Order: sequence, then C-alpha cells, then structure tokens
Amino acid sequence: MKYINEILQGDSIEVMQKLPSGSFDFCFADPPYFMQLDSKKKLFRVSGERFEGCEDDWDKFENMESYKDFTRGWLFEVRRLLKRDGSICVISSMQSIYEIGSIMRELGFWVINDIIWQKANPTPNFGGTRLCNSHETLIWAAKGKTSKFTFNYKTGKHLNEDKQLGSIWSFPVCAGSERLKDDSGKKVHSTQKPESLLYRILNLFTTKGDLVLDPFGGTMTTGAVAKLVGRNYTLIERDKNYIKYGKARLESIVPNISDIENATFDKKPLKVAFKDMVKAGCFDIGEEFYLQSGAHATLVEESGKLSCEGKAISMHEVAGRLLGKKTRVNGYDVWKVLREGKLVSISTIRDRYRKVMLGSSN
Repeated sequence: MKYINEILQGDSIEVMQKLPSGSFDFCFADPPYFMQLDSKKKLFRVSGERFEGCEDDWDKFENMESYKDFTRGWLFEVRRLLKRDGSICVISSMQSIYEIGSIMRELGFWVINDIIWQKANPTPNFGGTRLCNSHETLIWAAKGKTSKFTFNYKTGKHLNEDKQLGSIWSFPVCAGSERLKDDSGKKVHSTQKPESLLYRILNLFTTKGDLVLDPFGGTMTTGAVAKLVGRNYTLIERDKNYIKYGKARLESIVPNISDIENATFDKKPLKVAFKDMVKAGCFDIGEEFYLQSGAHATLVEESGKLSCEGKAISMHEVAGRLLGKKTRVNGYDVWKVLREGKLVSISTIRDRYRKVMLGSSN
C-alpha cells in the first residue's frame, strides 16, 4: 500500500479522510498545543537573547472553541483509522491537554494511563511569574474499552533496571546533534521531540512490524524511531520545509533490532508437553525426582505423574504433599533429577528442550 513507510503531504484531517478504516496498530500524535502566547510580551534569556518560544502559525487558533473543533476532527479520524485493538499516545502541555483528554473520552477512547514527561533540562520561566513548566503530559488510550492493546510490560521492566516502570519518565529535551538545523544553523522545528521518548513509547506499546500513524509528522521523529526499531510508519505533514529535512533524516536511519525491539522479554515460552520430553529422552520412566530436602519420588507415567503412597499422582500435587503444603506446588520450580552426578532442575531441562524445539522450527 502506498501510504506505508511514506510521508503524505497535506492537511492532517483531509489526508486521513482518504485512508482506509482500521489500517493502523498505533498512533503517536504531537498536535499543536495552542500555546496562546502574547506576541506583544517579549521574554529574554539570562544572556540577554530573546526567547521566542513557539510562535509558529500552525499553533495559532482564533479561540479555544476553534481549537476544540480542530481536535475533535483529527481525533475522530484517528479513531476510525485504528484497528480494533489499536491505541494512541497524545502529547501536549497544560494549555490544552485537558481539552484533548475530554474530547478523547467523548469519542469513545479508553484512557489507559497518563504519563508525565519530566524534562531533565526544562526551559526556565524567564519572567519569574509562575512555576517553570518542567513537564508535558501524554495520554495513552485504547480505541475502546474492550480493545486488547499492546503493552510490553516485561520490556518496560528491562528498560527500568528490572523494576516496574512507572508513569513519570525523565528525558532531556531535544538538543545537540539530534536537533535538526537548516542551512543557516537555525533549528528546523520549534518543538522537536527527543528520540529517547519515542523509543520508549514504540517499544512499550507496539510490536515489530506494526504500522504507526503520526498525523503531525513535523521533522519525522516518529518515523525515524519507527524505522530504527523495526516498525512501519505513515507520516502526515503539510510543511514542505519540515518534509525536506525529515526525509533526509529518515534516509540516514539504519534499523537496530535487539531483544528490546523484538519484545523478547514479553514473548510467552513455547508450550511443551511432558510426554514429549520423555519421548525425546529428557526423562526416563522409573527415574527418581528429588526435592531440595532430599525427599524423592519415582516417575511412573509419561504425563509426568510420580509414585506417591502407591498411587500415580501429578508431580505438582506430590511436591505439595512432601513439602507440607495445603495446596499443590509447581513441580517445575522444585523437582530436580540427577545428571552426571549433579542435581539439575527439571525446569532447566525443559528450557533446553524448548531451545532445541525452537531451533528445529526455523
């Protein structure tokens, strides 16, 4: 399809109206914030240089009602374009995030989380008139309440030093060599997002090969990171200058796929039947299974049943009885067998068998 891994030039709503329903797995949206800046009020940095902020025409609306109409229009199209189990992540600031969230609920999106992007190097409030705006808010929502959205939970833990990932993320704002500059050295886009933020979002909320929509492509950060992590993308942008530099950026990206991008940590292990492991010679009928305490029982059936009190009983139930538990215990966690004079967990043997099976299926 022509729109996959392409930049589509034009008005976001008009372009989306031409795309087929149910096409996308995920959407990342960085819409205009409607900053409502006072153009007459000049702010200056400590160095004396004027702070321009976001004064682009695309961020200007007549009033909040017109902004809400615009927001309702593009969100309606995004929801139509998402697959049944698709989800969206929208970023904005305090000027408009509440209106966006309210409209999302009106349209039927199901809010999963709000996420705080805590800026490690925020722009100061040069006027000293209020608190420094040191964060932006993201709303992560599914297409509907019953959507089975993607969430790579264990990948998130891996990215967070094996701790459950929370909803406050700290990243620096886009700067240095990552910030796109034009031929005169001026930054191409006033609100370019850091790749580190998109890297986390796409690895958590999508899987390799998914199709990601960005209706406000800008300098194509979403596309760049999508290409890097093995996702497909469709980017919509009306500004020719943004497209010019964004295209060059995309062409320079080389995919880098590892366990994180593959969501290896979240993949369910291959199911194996105990009888198949017996047939493969992993275990022998008549051999002893041992607990750490030294208690043992004999394997008597291919299904994994052990001899206990003269009966063939599930290894899990036997483990529970011998350990003095009132309930069964997962036998793979406690049983061991002798291999070359050493006790080896039957779970370890199962893992080895899985690797053999995976290798034979390739």
